[in-house]
Amino acid sequence: MKLSTRIALSVTVLVPLMVLAAGLLLLGLVHRDLARQQDAVLRERAAAVLPNVRTLLAADSRNRTKAEQNQQRKVLDGALDSGVRLAGADGTLRLVVGPQPAEAVPLPAASDAPVTVRDAGRAWRVLAVPVDGAAPGTLWLVSPSSAVDPQVTAVRRRVLLVAVLAAPVAGLLAFGLAGRATASLRRLSARAAALDPRGGASTLGHTPSRVAEVDELAGALELLLARYDEQAGRTAQALDTARSFSSAASHELRTPLTAMRTNLDVLAAHPGLPAGERAEVVAELSQDHARLEELLTALRTLASGDLVEVSAFTAVDLTELVEGAAAEAARRQPEAAVKTEAAPGITVFGWEAGLRIALANLIRNAAVHGRPADGPPQITIRLRAGSSGAAVLTVDDTGPGVPPAERAAVFHRFHRRQDSPGSGLGLTLVAQQAALHRGTVAVGDAPGPAGCRVELRLPLLRPEAPTLQLPARRDWLSGDR
Repeated sequence: MKLSTRIALSVTVLVPLMVLAAGLLLLGLVHRDLARQQDAVLRERAAAVLPNVRTLLAADSRNRTKAEQNQQRKVLDGALDSGVRLAGADGTLRLVVGPQPAEAVPLPAASDAPVTVRDAGRAWRVLAVPVDGAAPGTLWLVSPSSAVDPQVTAVRRRVLLVAVLAAPVAGLLAFGLAGRATASLRRLSARAAALDPRGGASTLGHTPSRVAEVDELAGALELLLARYDEQAGRTAQALDTARSFSSAASHELRTPLTAMRTNLDVLAAHPGLPAGERAEVVAELSQDHARLEELLTALRTLASGDLVEVSAFTAVDLTELVEGAAAEAARRQPEAAVKTEAAPGITVFGWEAGLRIALANLIRNAAVHGRPADGPPQITIRLRAGSSGAAVLTVDDTGPGVPPAERAAVFHRFHRRQDSPGSGLGLTLVAQQAALHRGTVAVGDAPGPAGCRVELRLPLLRPEAPTLQLPARRDWLSGDR
């Protein structure tokens, strides 16, 4: 059932009920007002005939019949259409005229307010007034309660007529107004039904309708579609990353796996191989295994960087990370001389695991490729806050350096020198983390006579803007970088 039809039916039912409820309340108020008006009339007539009643009782006590009859006429004239009952001090009735209950029905004692008395299914309003003076007694003025019934009945009929007429009229008006009120909702429904999910949230094309509920629903639909687009993008990116991981792994692992297979065949075909040659083959197998493990770890780390979300980012003490990375490098490569100069309290908004990976690869790259010809590698790590609102990290070595023509290529995937023992992904991981953190990384000359400097710049944490937006494109594993 349509919403407009539901609204029309609801109004068709509710409006007559509301009219009837209001009518019942109105009938009660009208009946009360009419009863008060009737009581006021009884009081006015009692006040008007009370002097004549006193004179009538006095004449009756003196047996002055003519005077008594004269006062009776005056009492009847003052009482108009009200019933009158008059009793002396001894309770003997002196006058009973006009409409009233049967004489056997006891009337109330004197009081300030009229009282309802019932007789044979009829209700009467009775006002009892004490009569003082030389001949005391009690005066009752009586008026039928049903005197207000015709007016109440007329109001009841009008209320019922209004309720009967209000039902169809209210239904038609409600149907028309509901149709207009739901027109924007129907248009939104039609656009949503014709929506192509591949088009995204922008294809909904909702224009403000000035109906708050419809605009809120359209906003919710656009938000839902945007989240769907975002999730679809993440899924597609994850699939691309998985395919790229598989492709890169199969391509890059072919050579070490082939070498391992050859060495294993040699060992199997020559069980009597001399001990020296056997040890050489086993050493090559160990090196190939280490290369395989390093390559798989690097690919997995690169894929993690492509898929990380901004929810993983927090405030990170970069000084503490640099000192920890330097200590770890000194432990793993004791032959390298590692010197650290890190300013305290440098904080960035970043992915802590990714920054650890970048620092470890920077230092490892300097230790592997920055070895001079005449001694162990000398590595200097400096961290400071730059004037441009960025944390500046430099890693210097004393090796042969990188020719200017090759400095951009060292960040490409699987780029390595002819004699490099690495996977060719170390500096790619550094470049990926720099991009994720909206920073930069570059290769230059060391300040000494020889060597290489890698400079990493990351935005410092700003109290007024503690978060960042991740780059829209992240394809370090699946792209051609």
